[in-house]
Amino acid sequence: MNIGKVPENVLKRSILKKIETRRSEVLLGAGIGEDCAVLALKEDEVFILSTDPITGTTKDIGSLSIHVTANDLASSGAEPVGVLVTALLPPEITEDDIKVIMDDIAKTCAPLNMQIIGGHTEITDVVKKPVISITGIGKAKKGKVVATNGCKPGNDIVVTKWIGLEGTQILAKEHEEELKKRFPDRMIYEAQSFDKMLSVVPEAATAVKSGVTAMHDVTEGGIFGALWEMAESSGVGLEIDLKAIPVRQETIEICNFFDINPYGLISSGSMLMATEDGNRLVSELKKAGIHASIVGKATDSNDRVLINGENRRFLEPPKTDELYKVKKERKNNE
Repeated sequence: MNIGKVPENVLKRSILKKIETRRSEVLLGAGIGEDCAVLALKEDEVFILSTDPITGTTKDIGSLSIHVTANDLASSGAEPVGVLVTALLPPEITEDDIKVIMDDIAKTCAPLNMQIIGGHTEITDVVKKPVISITGIGKAKKGKVVATNGCKPGNDIVVTKWIGLEGTQILAKEHEEELKKRFPDRMIYEAQSFDKMLSVVPEAATAVKSGVTAMHDVTEGGIFGALWEMAESSGVGLEIDLKAIPVRQETIEICNFFDINPYGLISSGSMLMATEDGNRLVSELKKAGIHASIVGKATDSNDRVLINGENRRFLEPPKTDELYKVKKERKNNE
């Protein structure tokens, strides 16, 4: 495609036509020539905003970009409302590629009841792969916003679903043939299906009703990074039982294959929570069909400790995500 704005006919049939979800809060949404969106809230509600860029191939970039943003909003206790989508696309991209991306974005927004309310789509030779930047808008009742820094000494620490879901499904898709030489096909297909579990919006909604004091979605840097960030933000210590952290066997096998640490692997689909009553929260989550585990406690110490049987070691600040180690190694071997 030619560099510059996407042609109007492509914009109409391959982008605007995909917008189906509608929210009553949106007074003015996406349209030809519209540079702004207009939203209205009730007097007892507040806006919550989040933004994230995703870079990758055409496949899955649309759905991942929405999940990452919706999860950020959910971690603050917000109900996702809408998204602004900025797409910077390389000249080699085709209209069919754009349709795939927009289909994925629209289909991911639908069950979350999020409206695409605006954005910008441009062809540029500055990028070699699609770059999708999403600004998400959510709403919450005044006084009901949940912050990452709300963890208190004595709180139970809870992890939902399993760590490493996002990284596992990415590796299983990008290295399918390589992995099939070592593992059964059924295991690879199961790992690829983890993309169906990347939303934490349902568990966040349950947690808000169950007295959660802090939430943080587990993304780059994995569970170790998320634990550090919650503790650092809240000014608390931690005692975490490594063996209690939930992880799927598929994740363990694939991480062993690539010689990476599952606890440092990007983990959208898992939410880190702090609460005064972990047993109650885990019970409520399980009633909602969501797997969850108590993994430790917050303390009034400055120490953030990982316990593995009789071994104890200190948690370290977040490092580069383990996923990038695989990408770097494969690139160096090309």
